[in-house]
Amino acid sequence: MKKAKLLFSSIVLAGMTLLAACGGGNNAGGDPSQMVIATGGTGGTYYPLGGAMAEQIKAATGIATTAEVTGASAENMRLIKNGDAHIAFVQGDIADYASKGVNMFSEDGKIENFQALGALYNETIQIVVAADSNINSVADLKGKRVSVGSPGSGTEVNAEQILEAYGMTFDDLQLQRLSFADSAKAIQDGQLDAAFQTAGYPTAAITELAATKGVKIIPLDADKIQSLIEKYPYYVETTIPGNTYQTVPDDVTTVSVRAILVVKSDLSEDLVYKATKAIFENTDKLPAKKEEIKVENALQGISLPVHPGAKKYYDEQGVK
Repeated sequence: MKKAKLLFSSIVLAGMTLLAACGGGNNAGGDPSQMVIATGGTGGTYYPLGGAMAEQIKAATGIATTAEVTGASAENMRLIKNGDAHIAFVQGDIADYASKGVNMFSEDGKIENFQALGALYNETIQIVVAADSNINSVADLKGKRVSVGSPGSGTEVNAEQILEAYGMTFDDLQLQRLSFADSAKAIQDGQLDAAFQTAGYPTAAITELAATKGVKIIPLDADKIQSLIEKYPYYVETTIPGNTYQTVPDDVTTVSVRAILVVKSDLSEDLVYKATKAIFENTDKLPAKKEEIKVENALQGISLPVHPGAKKYYDEQGVK
């Protein structure tokens, strides 16, 4: 019996020693011994960017950092909430909804254990119609067959807010909720009049549709853009340059939300400072968006509190 008790005590002591050494996955300073960056699908932009950033963060901090494939923005916020990710890519508007517990987070409630690291590049709201369409403004969408993106998507909420700026609601449309691939096919086949899409431009599906059917991108009016930005500060005014799509020769003015990085708020100031510095001082090593990711734009379209470590770096760089 004594031997059994002694053996049990030894096992417990060994387990406690192991937990103390591992710190529950944290190092002695309270930061994790491994970090996960939540990205998106392998075919998107978030995943390859995350992989490159993970290498830079590991080199700067000495902490093993890996990029993981996810379902992107909304899922990433839940991974942060549950402690399954430490850094995450997310649309700025969706991070804002998470912080308030609204829209697709109304059932989850507020997510409060995160802060912004910084903004990366624009994800632009593009309203697409066929080149021969008689739709030339948002007001012309009234009564038309319009897709506002997949149910629960960021695109759906963007569409709702833009229509609101024009005094309209979904009730004013023949509403459809299609993925953009399905929307493009429906426009191609003449079964849909218009589609909202939130994505970095040029967007492959729009490029393909322009090459076959021909497209127009519907602009937003200057006063409506200002009212949107005043009410929803995660929007930024954006100009899609002429000839981005072969049937759209002129510049198109619209709005974007920013693709941003968020971090768990309990990461140390030193760690987040080093991670922020590693990201913005190694943009030349990124596989995509390197021309757009600039430290001087890192706070543009950010509606959330910024982590003190990131703020320290931006203060050094004179970014306000």
